[in-house]
Amino acid sequence: MKVILNKDVNPLGEEGDVKDVAKGYARNYLFPRGLAVPYTERNLKIFEARREEIEARKAEKRKDAASLKERLEGTEITITMPAGANGKLYGAVTNQTIADELMKQGFQVERKRIEVPGNHIKSVGKFKIHVRLYENTTAEVTVVIQAQVTKTEEKHEPHKGHQRHGRPAHKEEVAAEISANESVPEETKSAE
Repeated sequence: MKVILNKDVNPLGEEGDVKDVAKGYARNYLFPRGLAVPYTERNLKIFEARREEIEARKAEKRKDAASLKERLEGTEITITMPAGANGKLYGAVTNQTIADELMKQGFQVERKRIEVPGNHIKSVGKFKIHVRLYENTTAEVTVVIQAQVTKTEEKHEPHKGHQRHGRPAHKEEVAAEISANESVPEETKSAE
């Protein structure tokens, strides 16, 4: 069924576009929400009269997309995530993570427009992310993933003289303890 889009419908098309869609999609979704009108001679004439207005809006969107592309490509996003010693992240950086970081820097970008290689990043490094803006305009953003500095647990090495279960650990220490006990005067041993 042919329809004329009354508003921009992602990913179907933009205002004024003529599209061929399923009847159920048109009847149950597009028409009730005012997103499209049936393709008729009368509706076509109405949209032809509004063509200049629609094209002016599209030109404005192209201009905005071009300026946003310049600003985005001049931006480097740094994300700090917990990672193991080998540089592998404990979590993953997804398009939502990048959208949140862009929001912090003042960019309103839908997460669906952000294309992350492999759908997520699982390691530390520098990556190029593509952001689809308008029509064929795409910005390439540099994302740097850094390992989060965490307190490293010190491994305790057993020291000489380390005792397990209250007993000396080595034969030499046993002998030294026996000889030390033998050299202590009797009065001191009884006081202990």
